[in-house]
Amino acid sequence: MHSSTRGSDHPVTVTRAEAERPPLALSRSSVDRGSEHRLDEPWLAAAWSNPGTRVLVVSHGTAFVLDVPDGDAPAGTGTHAGTGAAELVLLPSFEAPQDGDRYFLGTDTDGVHYFALAVDELPGRLDGAARPAGLREVGGTLGDRDAGLLVHAVALENWHSNHRFCARCGQPTAPAAAGHVRRCAACGTEHYPRTDPAVIMLVTDDQDRALLGTQKHWEGRYSTLAGFVEPGEPLEAAVAREVHEETGVHVVSATYVDSQPWPFPCSLMLGYMARADSTEITVDGEEIAHARWFSRDELKASVEAGEISLPGKISIARRLLEIWYGGPIDAPGADRPRT
Repeated sequence: MHSSTRGSDHPVTVTRAEAERPPLALSRSSVDRGSEHRLDEPWLAAAWSNPGTRVLVVSHGTAFVLDVPDGDAPAGTGTHAGTGAAELVLLPSFEAPQDGDRYFLGTDTDGVHYFALAVDELPGRLDGAARPAGLREVGGTLGDRDAGLLVHAVALENWHSNHRFCARCGQPTAPAAAGHVRRCAACGTEHYPRTDPAVIMLVTDDQDRALLGTQKHWEGRYSTLAGFVEPGEPLEAAVAREVHEETGVHVVSATYVDSQPWPFPCSLMLGYMARADSTEITVDGEEIAHARWFSRDELKASVEAGEISLPGKISIARRLLEIWYGGPIDAPGADRPRT
């Protein structure tokens, strides 16, 4: 059993079974990223021209996918998919567009190399069954390999699109290191992909109720609290600060549970279970419009009545909620689409 008792007589605990749950939908991969090859231009050129190499074409966070029957679902899909499964459309390099930014994503255990190609617009498609989709829609229905490839590609595409100029001298930068660096030709500065750490926490009180909040634009969806880590701040301190800033509730202990990349555009979500020693709520009115404590029965009843919906199944917020709840929350309306 893993626990944290820092500053509290009521430790938050995470059992071994909970700690060993399957990886989160966006935290899966079966591809070795092969970072040792990123500066080896001859190797990269040979890998690109290999007839077995496959290319993932992405545009503004979307790629082509094919829906497949559940019986043919890719490895690793079953624990995340609701209904149906999907797989990425991966092209031989000689069929891929010739323009766009090229990123090396890695090599699988069969020796197949994978690249991403970021383009302004997805090309007209060869297969009428393929459809464009993003991670929010299909992240949980992809197999381990495809989930890892798409998360990697989307994260890089987002970073490149937002870092076209040098932060030191203001001149244009260009991709390098197989898409994992941007280099300024004017001053030589190298810029590396940005990842912003953010804490996300399921806060409980002495009655084991969960603290959930909603934002104005969420249209009835309630979720766990979250916020970005500030410079020089320990993660546990960020948990306590964010909870107090958003709801006025005091946190006295926090236990790390799991992490998940969230490339919308560049976050790494660090999940915690936290214990509060106060229950009075005062929302900030900016990030959080309303917050309340839920017992398990109250949460289920509110979802079934259509009063609230919950964070999507691919999110770490849903994982934290279901750890507290004791299992999947499959009440009708739990996954009502956001409007």
